[in-house]
Amino acid sequence: FSKMKPEIISWLLEGDPSVRWQVQCDLLNSSPAKYETERRKIAKEGWGARLLSLQDSSGTWGGGMYGPKWTSTTYTMLTLRLLGLPPNNPQAKRACKLFLDEGFYTDGGINFFSYSWKYSETCVTSMILALLAYFHYPDERIHSVASYLINQQMPDGGWNCESYKGAIHSSFHTTISALEGLYEYQCTYPEKKKTISKVRERGHEFLLAHRLYKSHRTGQVFDTKMTSMPFPPRWKYDFIRALDYFRICDAPRDERMNDAIELLQKKQKQDGLWRLNSGMSGRKYFDLEQAGQPSRCNTLRALRILNWWNT
Repeated sequence: FSKMKPEIISWLLEGDPSVRWQVQCDLLNSSPAKYETERRKIAKEGWGARLLSLQDSSGTWGGGMYGPKWTSTTYTMLTLRLLGLPPNNPQAKRACKLFLDEGFYTDGGINFFSYSWKYSETCVTSMILALLAYFHYPDERIHSVASYLINQQMPDGGWNCESYKGAIHSSFHTTISALEGLYEYQCTYPEKKKTISKVRERGHEFLLAHRLYKSHRTGQVFDTKMTSMPFPPRWKYDFIRALDYFRICDAPRDERMNDAIELLQKKQKQDGLWRLNSGMSGRKYFDLEQAGQPSRCNTLRALRILNWWNT
């Protein structure tokens, strides 16, 4: 498999700077000097520059912190993180300050809805932790946010933002966000690695017990939406998001990932590319790629996952 077709690499390198730098880093093993030069272009041209230009004078996007979906500050920042915007970006730092100033709650988590909620929201706390850690925002409150999240882990190893309403089984959606947030936190604060690794391993076990997208009771696909390949995923779970998470943290290869790997291989078209299954629904600033068309974002993600799996 490692023989990647030069024409596919060339096609990927014709894309947005956010795709190009990741191709150089993850597929071509270019030097950091080379891919970081490409990465710095994200703030100046293409998708990243377009999104950054839409930040308003108060530092928010869409006029709100979490709503409106999907043009608010939280979702725009999640997209910028996926594109690989350099962590030192001043506009992103400004938004991180707002996340804490407006969202940090008495229980240590993030609550943008304090007028109607008596506690922090676990999915939102997870996403904001990922952003604060990724953008290296220097504020001691980040450790409270991480602790809040750790304390929300459920007996089955995952997380569920409905636990306060009596949910006893974890949610795929909340679990992947929690794992991504804790991994970013662990990378930024390596002294926390021992504690965080144990928490994350329990979360991995939850996803693996479900073979990444199946019911642990019946073995059937839990939700067909989880077998599609949208980008960006926003808060929603899907199998390639999970595989790419396991790749980035170089988790042990586990045979319980086989079904998801096979599904990924089946989705490759004759031309060697992967399509964008579903476009960006709901409110958006612009489409990154067109639904139903060959997708550079998905082809990049698929190739690097398969490379990781096969090494």
